[in-house]
Amino acid sequence: MDVTESWNDALNAVITFLPKLAAFLVILFVGWLVAKALRKLVDVVLERVGFDRAVERGGVKRALERSKYDASGLIATLVYYAVLLIALQMAFGVFGPNPVSDLLSDIVAWLPQAIVAVVIVVVATAVATALADIIGSALGGLSYGRLVARIVQIFVIALGVIAALNQIGVATAVTTPVLIAVLATVAGVVIIGVGGGLLRPMEQRWERWLRRAEQEIPQARASSEAYQRGREDALRAEEAPTEMPPAGATTPPAGAVPPSGTSQPSDTTPPAGTVPPAGTSPWGSDDAGRRP
Repeated sequence: MDVTESWNDALNAVITFLPKLAAFLVILFVGWLVAKALRKLVDVVLERVGFDRAVERGGVKRALERSKYDASGLIATLVYYAVLLIALQMAFGVFGPNPVSDLLSDIVAWLPQAIVAVVIVVVATAVATALADIIGSALGGLSYGRLVARIVQIFVIALGVIAALNQIGVATAVTTPVLIAVLATVAGVVIIGVGGGLLRPMEQRWERWLRRAEQEIPQARASSEAYQRGREDALRAEEAPTEMPPAGATTPPAGAVPPSGTSQPSDTTPPAGTVPPAGTSPWGSDDAGRRP
């Protein structure tokens, strides 16, 4: 009797599990198809709208040089795996509450934060590159222009990375103390240096920097004005309309014979070295009486 009941219970469990397994496989297969289709669609759409060119201007191209994905391919791959995670969550949800389903639910809930973090890093990189270009162009005539532009670029990217880490909640307890420690270190170095006798060396160095700035600022201003004039000339050249012949006017082709009745300049002067025939004047019939 017990064996029969155990057999019946096992058979009922298998019969109950098989539809769930079939639903799990169907959901997983459909989710895989949807993820694959969305990956191709996102890749094509981003390439059509010029996403790769826009991202390359922001300096992300250098970060993806060693990667097998370009910018649009990377976004499409992220979409692919995000859809797969959602499909896995739905598929494991068929079996009821379980640890795997809970883990996938937490990951899916974390995905929007990860997307926002990626956007923050991309925007920070683009802003940092733009600021570096602007500062480098404005201070191009100065010896320390590139250094200032590079420092600003690194600082903006670091702020973007810290903001992204805080967004996804990774190492929040580490990034904030590190930032505070860096700022405190800089402030401590300044305070200790000023109180420890660096006033005179810093004063001399500031004098040298100011003297160099006074010498280099006119050069930077001249280069900036030349760049502005060149840009204005280029804009005027692009906006200037090309001269077109008036409507209805036609240019005769080369070698075309003019119609009868039109006067054409005649050249009756014989070539140099030729002897006119007997009875003719080398000055023509009209000038025969005026020959010397």
